[in-house]
Amino acid sequence: MIRGPYVRPVGRYSWWLSQPRYIRYMLREVSAAFIGAYILMLIVGLLRLSQGPAAYESYLTAVLSSAGVAFGLITFVFAVYHSLTWFRVTPKAMPLRMRGKAVPPAIIVGAHWLGWAVASLLILLWVAV
Repeated sequence: MIRGPYVRPVGRYSWWLSQPRYIRYMLREVSAAFIGAYILMLIVGLLRLSQGPAAYESYLTAVLSSAGVAFGLITFVFAVYHSLTWFRVTPKAMPLRMRGKAVPPAIIVGAHWLGWAVASLLILLWVAV
């Protein structure tokens, strides 16, 4: 008797719900879509700014509406999640070697945190001026 190979059944749309790491992965992928949509919203803002004060005022009204603020907050949460997960995976995606030895993952992650903090501080100082 000849049998075919075993094929494990996988749900077409729910495969990622089977393990928490798959859920985290899918959330990270969705976060990129929200960040892309936010960038498009900023580009539309620049376009409206170039079209004059009336067009820019209508853009600001839309952005400052309750839906615009909610979108901004959701995007901020996704941006923070995206950054945190990227910092965690960076030592695997970008292994560094110095003088023939592997740099410890904690140093790579710490350098990214430090860079994020310095960039945020510089932006805050620039906006405050």
